[in-house]
Amino acid sequence: MPQRVPGQLAPAEDLIDPARLIGLYYDTQPDPGNPLQLVSFGTSGHRGTSLNGTFTQAHILAITQAICDYRKAEKISGPVMLGKDTHALSAVAERTALEVLAANGVAVRLQENNGFTPTPVISRAILQYNQNRTSARADGIIITPSHNPPEDGGFKYNPPHGGPADKDVTGQIQNRANAILAAGGNGVNRIAFAAALAAETTEQTDFATDYINHLGAVINMDAIRNANVRFAVDALGGASLAYWDRIITQYGLNGITRNTTPDPRFSFMTLDHDKKIRMDCSSPDAMATLVELRNQYPLAWACDPDADRHGIVTPAGLMNPNHYLAVAIDYLLKHRPEWPKNAVIGKTMVSSSMIDRVVLANHRTLLQVPVGFKWFAEGLFDGTCCFGGEESAGASFLQRAGTVWSTDKDGLIPGLLAAEILATTGSDPGQIYRQLENNLGPVFYERTDTPATPALKDRLKNIRPEEIHIPALAGDSAPVIFTSAPDGSALEGVKVVAEHGWFCARPSGTEDIIKIYAESYRDAIHRTVIQSEAKQFLVRILAESQP
Repeated sequence: MPQRVPGQLAPAEDLIDPARLIGLYYDTQPDPGNPLQLVSFGTSGHRGTSLNGTFTQAHILAITQAICDYRKAEKISGPVMLGKDTHALSAVAERTALEVLAANGVAVRLQENNGFTPTPVISRAILQYNQNRTSARADGIIITPSHNPPEDGGFKYNPPHGGPADKDVTGQIQNRANAILAAGGNGVNRIAFAAALAAETTEQTDFATDYINHLGAVINMDAIRNANVRFAVDALGGASLAYWDRIITQYGLNGITRNTTPDPRFSFMTLDHDKKIRMDCSSPDAMATLVELRNQYPLAWACDPDADRHGIVTPAGLMNPNHYLAVAIDYLLKHRPEWPKNAVIGKTMVSSSMIDRVVLANHRTLLQVPVGFKWFAEGLFDGTCCFGGEESAGASFLQRAGTVWSTDKDGLIPGLLAAEILATTGSDPGQIYRQLENNLGPVFYERTDTPATPALKDRLKNIRPEEIHIPALAGDSAPVIFTSAPDGSALEGVKVVAEHGWFCARPSGTEDIIKIYAESYRDAIHRTVIQSEAKQFLVRILAESQP
């Protein structure tokens, strides 16, 4: 048996067979009576794989028709901006979606020459089209499972504000799609792909040019060029692969690119911590080959396959996403004088409290939301939120003039911001984080995953505060229990906050795991105690969930 080691390349037998995956996409019929094979919109759309009947042609036909029905009901009559990443199932799902959109008479814009489009580029395309429009507005579909393994597919809908759809919208689409599945696909309008591609409503365009041309509005590209910052960028074979060389050339930057050839097997990836191939640019194991460049370049970064996440490497190694978010926020608040002074800084409730300290030190207001970038979309759109960030290495922020850039996660601009930070301050983001710790005090944060049954995930997702009995946490008495955000929105999990630390436990929307986030304000040993007590809490919850 071949040896599988985190941080090393996967053996050949672990790589997917794209042809088999695509064959199953067309041949497999999901069982509407099996809840696991229904359409399910999590925090980032519907995800699944044709290997187990959770992402098939039938799903995409139903979801796309449901989106067409939703658009008609909401009188959304502008074009759908349609994008995809480089996962094997993305291209075939795009074909299916276009067949339905064209049959419904929906105008579609998609990347020319069968190209790939990053999530933030679709967001900007929607915003640019809708600027100054009050009717016939555009929306978008992005076909991607983000950083998920190569066998997965994903399908996301972005309404006219350009960001991820909220739960009300996705609920309507999900319910309608499942009704179509239950009816055996009846109600779907569809034409042949060749006819759909040639339809008057279908327009092939170059999304990249507008995005690249306007990067100077959000990042100080002149500073990066003038300081001659040396850097390396890893596209991870994803949707940003055609962007980085153009950016470097157009702005005269001193950078090199890696993995700019699409490979649906992602054979160049090193195994993640659980020995799976996963394009998680915040994972040291998955980013092992990028981390090796830390002695060759003062900066390196990567984007995941749909380029909505970032991973930053300095000479000290791969930065914890929370650390980089704290650095980015501190820098931007000091170097964006035109940003509205009353604009809030957004973070998810599972992100590090170092962000709270940075925001407080800069005399600004913090917004805490549940997991999901959709919670930042409206604020980024109208400028009332100048920065939104997630612990999973997703972020976006306003343009330098204080106006909207994108309302979805953007993995490209955080990398370029790291270069701007180095160019402007002379220190890399890792060095600046150490300065923040010296000034504001250290924190000890870690996220771990634990296997979970569907019953435990469902129990935790719907737990009520009065059902939680935790009299103390790691020696601190009377911790505060949260199952919702400050605005009352459901956390879909539980957060326990004590004087010297906290933990949060949430079920994954795409995998059979529970994510445990823990942070100590004392030391790593104290954090380990918090993590242990969090797992004991889950054991009790599991026992209560048994019939």
